[in-house]
Amino acid sequence: MTKIRVRFTKHGAIRYIGHLDVMRYFQKTIRRAGINVSYSGGYSPHQIMTFAAPLGVGLESDGEYMDLGIEDEHPDTEMIMNALNEASVPEIRILSVKILPEDAGNAMASVFASSYEITFYDDKKDLCPDAEKIKELIDRIHSMDSMIYHKETKKTSRDIDLKSFIYNLYLKDDISYKPVICMTINSSSSDSIKPGFVIEFMCGLEDIQLPPNSLQITRLDMFTRGENGEMISLGDIGVSK
Repeated sequence: MTKIRVRFTKHGAIRYIGHLDVMRYFQKTIRRAGINVSYSGGYSPHQIMTFAAPLGVGLESDGEYMDLGIEDEHPDTEMIMNALNEASVPEIRILSVKILPEDAGNAMASVFASSYEITFYDDKKDLCPDAEKIKELIDRIHSMDSMIYHKETKKTSRDIDLKSFIYNLYLKDDISYKPVICMTINSSSSDSIKPGFVIEFMCGLEDIQLPPNSLQITRLDMFTRGENGEMISLGDIGVSK
């Protein structure tokens, strides 16, 4: 079995499709594309695939990843990419296919951080903070020693220091139309945070109330850690042939 990594986008109405439905979608797309996918054994065989950190419903992405086992010993990655795109819907585009080295960790276990762009939907942007106010709030965050945020899940409730999980936070230079906030944050299985946590904390500094469903969030890429602690895009691992 050969392991390949597929990078794909998720835009438009497809952003409202949850992770399990995306997985079922790719199972059917792979069959339509005629990819010689590997299957598990046992009484209920399934395609051997692993996705990186699931994307929240309503978010768009330019950097989603799926690891796939295929039976071809020397796969043509360009052919696989073209076949998947021909079998796919316009809202999901395959950007690259790479053959993984044998010692590569799977996509889900490898994720350490994710980068995002956050802006406001056009019909809400006039009700949201302007670029100067956002820049002022970001500068205040950079000057803080800690950012205590109350994180609640279905099973736990605790205070966390967001500061230690934010690796990059800035306002994009081109703000002629509407402000775009860029951030790189922890996405590991144990310490992941959501971009909405950071925006919520930032607005809470001056009791700014954002309109419901005002944030347009796009995940740009996902990263793993190199041997020296540096961030490496999951899409930079492996080779295309």
